[in-house]
Amino acid sequence: MYDLIILGGGPAGYNAAERAAHAGMKTLLFEGRALGGVCLNEGCIPTKTLLHSAKIYDYAKHSEEYGVKFSGAAINHEAVVSRKDRVVNMLVSGVASRLKKAGVDVVAEYATIVGRSKEGFTLKAGEEEYTGKKLLICTGSTAFVPPIQGLRDAMATGFAMTNREILDLRMVPERLVVIGGGVIGLEVASYFCSVGSKVTVIEMLDHIAGATDREISQILQKNYIKKGVTFLLSAKVTKLGEGSVTYEAGDKTETIPADAVLVSVGRRPATEGIGLENIGVLTERGAIVTDEYCRTSVSGVYAAGDVNGKSMLAHTAYREGEVAVNNMLGKRDIVNYGAIPAVIYTNPEVATVGETEESAKAKGFDVKSVTVTLKYSGRYVSENESGDGILKLVVDSGHRRVLGVHMIGSYASEIIYGAAMMVDLEMRVEQIKQLVFPHPTVGEVIREAMFMV
Repeated sequence: MYDLIILGGGPAGYNAAERAAHAGMKTLLFEGRALGGVCLNEGCIPTKTLLHSAKIYDYAKHSEEYGVKFSGAAINHEAVVSRKDRVVNMLVSGVASRLKKAGVDVVAEYATIVGRSKEGFTLKAGEEEYTGKKLLICTGSTAFVPPIQGLRDAMATGFAMTNREILDLRMVPERLVVIGGGVIGLEVASYFCSVGSKVTVIEMLDHIAGATDREISQILQKNYIKKGVTFLLSAKVTKLGEGSVTYEAGDKTETIPADAVLVSVGRRPATEGIGLENIGVLTERGAIVTDEYCRTSVSGVYAAGDVNGKSMLAHTAYREGEVAVNNMLGKRDIVNYGAIPAVIYTNPEVATVGETEESAKAKGFDVKSVTVTLKYSGRYVSENESGDGILKLVVDSGHRRVLGVHMIGSYASEIIYGAAMMVDLEMRVEQIKQLVFPHPTVGEVIREAMFMV
């Protein structure tokens, strides 16, 4: 008998398992594929490893702009992928070691929920059954494959891929078509553009980067047009042929050649086949319904990570897993979904947290916003002389509370956590003016913006 059984070993599951075990709970974790989940094996970490290599290559190609004469820079894509595999294996091994040290029992199999009794919840893996007093579901998400004519056949031949397959691609395609201009599509486009592919991004919306502040997404798009990426917006892919992609835009139908296709149009919670119906867990559009405490509709059952469909980000999953465990232990804890940062690890980076001006107004806030060029930062100018990065600050005019911060530019991913704290703690402009930021840093632009709002 376990105090807690966790279904899924991604960020939500393995982090929650470690936290629960350290708190004294006898914990069992099931993971049928690989510890670390999508994030560690085929998402966050692999893409960042590739993007770091691309950034080094970009710097080498443009080194003379910085007074450094260099010749002979070349990308070895196969070596980049091999390094990615080493990084992933190192981190997966680290997760396994941490779980072992914490005393978590790990079963490397998929498990199915069989039912519940007064003792708890029963799960089956292979021929074995396991019982736990509480259950935490962290089965993550899978790439959505849209019903495009010819797509299934294209995926079977390897012409079309999801993020899982393209990160293992050992060659650089001459022409890469990316279906979907969201975070994953843009990061993959960023890498392959840098290393030599002719990249075309096809997006159904009239803009890229989803819900990102529109001005920032436009700056990002402009940067990548300069690098050679073609964007086809308000366009819908209708067919994949042999070496071609057909799309509709307005009243026109066009076909373009391609050597490889990335399908990146979103992800779906992985809830099928895990036995939710056997204990009556409520789902909505495939996602497990949870409250701010990460509780499901069934007492004693919690869900965290992509499987609840609230915020498909690894750092959200970490926090949700912790919140679930804390509430199991009787410690009241909630997730503040309004203060979760999001990052696009392109070059330049995009990082956002909180409300945009548009979303704040839609919620009834009396909003004041200010846009500040990152050239207010001496460090930014010294490293990005011709950069066009900006910071946007969104403030509640009445209470002078920071509602949102949005950035595009170098180090944005490392700066945004401070802005997230400001949003989470409901800090006011006057409080932030009193903070001392190190100089010269890019982050001090946040403080500069406070004096302009």
